[in-house]
Amino acid sequence: GTQVTVEIHHEDTSPQLIKRLSLGKGSQRLRGHYNKGFQRTEAPRPPGAKDLHAYPWDKSSLKSMPVDLQQFKKLDAYALKVNVKNSVEELVKALLKQARTDLEKVRAIWMWICHHIEYDVVGYHNKSQLSSKPRDVLQMGKSICEGYAELFEHMCSLAGIQCKKLSGHAKGHGYKTGQTFTGDSDHAWNAVYLEGRWHLLDSTWGSGSVDDSFTKFTYRYNEFYFLTHPALFINNHFPDNSNWQLLKPTLTLKEFENNMLHNSNFYTMGLLAAHPETPIIQTVNGKASVSVDCRASTLFMFKLKGTDEHGLMTLKKNGMKLDIYPQKTGSHKLEIFAKPSKAEASDDVYKCVVEYVVECESVDKAMRFPKDLHQPVGPSWFSERQGFLQPSHREPVLHTNDGRCSLTFTLSKDISVLTSLHTDGSSLEEDMGRRHVLQIHRRNQIELKVHLPHAGSFVLKIYSKKKSDPGNYDYIFNYLIRCLNTEVKWPAFPQSYSKWLQDYEILEPLSGLLPANRNVQFKLKMHGIAKVLVQAENIHPLTQNKGCWEGTCNTSGCREVFVMVHENANHSFYSQVLKYEVETQ
Repeated sequence: GTQVTVEIHHEDTSPQLIKRLSLGKGSQRLRGHYNKGFQRTEAPRPPGAKDLHAYPWDKSSLKSMPVDLQQFKKLDAYALKVNVKNSVEELVKALLKQARTDLEKVRAIWMWICHHIEYDVVGYHNKSQLSSKPRDVLQMGKSICEGYAELFEHMCSLAGIQCKKLSGHAKGHGYKTGQTFTGDSDHAWNAVYLEGRWHLLDSTWGSGSVDDSFTKFTYRYNEFYFLTHPALFINNHFPDNSNWQLLKPTLTLKEFENNMLHNSNFYTMGLLAAHPETPIIQTVNGKASVSVDCRASTLFMFKLKGTDEHGLMTLKKNGMKLDIYPQKTGSHKLEIFAKPSKAEASDDVYKCVVEYVVECESVDKAMRFPKDLHQPVGPSWFSERQGFLQPSHREPVLHTNDGRCSLTFTLSKDISVLTSLHTDGSSLEEDMGRRHVLQIHRRNQIELKVHLPHAGSFVLKIYSKKKSDPGNYDYIFNYLIRCLNTEVKWPAFPQSYSKWLQDYEILEPLSGLLPANRNVQFKLKMHGIAKVLVQAENIHPLTQNKGCWEGTCNTSGCREVFVMVHENANHSFYSQVLKYEVETQ
């Protein structure tokens, strides 16, 4: 019913009218029914071959067109400050003042909606009272997804940009791993037409999130849902009309239901893939395995039913691997968290990136881990970064039959190392835990000799600090050591004191418990001292021979044996460096 006047001008004359129709300039008199001086947008064309992206994701870009977020900085800041609430037309006009290209116009509208419209948690529960008309949404400042999508569509059409509201199923709030979707669609989002192609966005999810009880909305801007790559958007958005997946090939609802849900953190942290690719995993002989691939070194953690006790996680240069051994049958929720390793302090939190359900039919009791085991297990790029290079054992678990094992590393920094051995039960108190590991330093190499007190599962923890630092040691990494041989019973190494220097070495006796009434051979590598004595009931001097101090000592009649050094020939006092105990008869 609108009347349109068409003027035809000779090409030499300047057409007045056309100018007047462009936004906000020109005379007022054309404003009749004419959409208040905005350009009319043509009806949206359906998606065609040139809109489609390949599925699965080619791991190239998170967005469906090149976007330089740095270049949006000024525009974003401007859009956030626009404060027009009286009409949608006035709001669009204000937003477009700083936007030249269609992309900039869409960006300004997107930024404004994401930061000014909040999710209406009350309205969600009581939809009859709810209007999703753009004018009402603007006035109220809140809505549900329907209102976000309608406001977005209306603002774009005022700005002369083709935009379409889409509806479908979403793996959003309340989604349970592996659930099916039936009945009406439950979510709405938009497609916008830019630079000759259709693109997808979701301003509801761009604006923030709702808490678990669905009673509180928190603004938390999420860049991920602006022009998301369709092969990633399909991860949690399934449109009623499959053409709007913008994918080649399109997915079926069944495939959508069975696919892994990766939330936006997964991609924004540079993670690439998770295996298995199905959300429900069955254990095989009590074990399930998961891995994640990523580009840059990333730190991971996991929770199985809220704890990280029943797994073995190893960090790799480009990802992580996790073996899970649930200690109860049934269904268990497995969450995997990640954080960038170079995180600035503000961003220094682990975020959930993927969730599985582990269905366990039988329990592998042998794979119970000591409670002191700390994830991740074994050496990694992280321990390398802390100065422990070229580990002799790259695997997280060491198996020993005779209860002894030895690990070596090259130390790249000037660090002091502290080690301790732990197991469940009270067989190793703190002090004894340290004495079952012996450090041997040879230039920048360190060897850790471990003698287990009995069979079982043990954790070898490794700490370090800069030699120049007065402070505490920092925990770096740990290994799991297993021994099934029940005859194993190694005594601790001798106790050493502060005058025992890092590069001294005990060649014999390595056992801190000496037999009674015996002659025991001593051989110690020490430098820079004048005299060495072994004090039992009597005093036995050692003699120097090719950099070693050697001699024998008789253990009869005493409970303890001390090795003493005389650091300077002119001094009369000795310092204790080692202490051995003698077996009681």
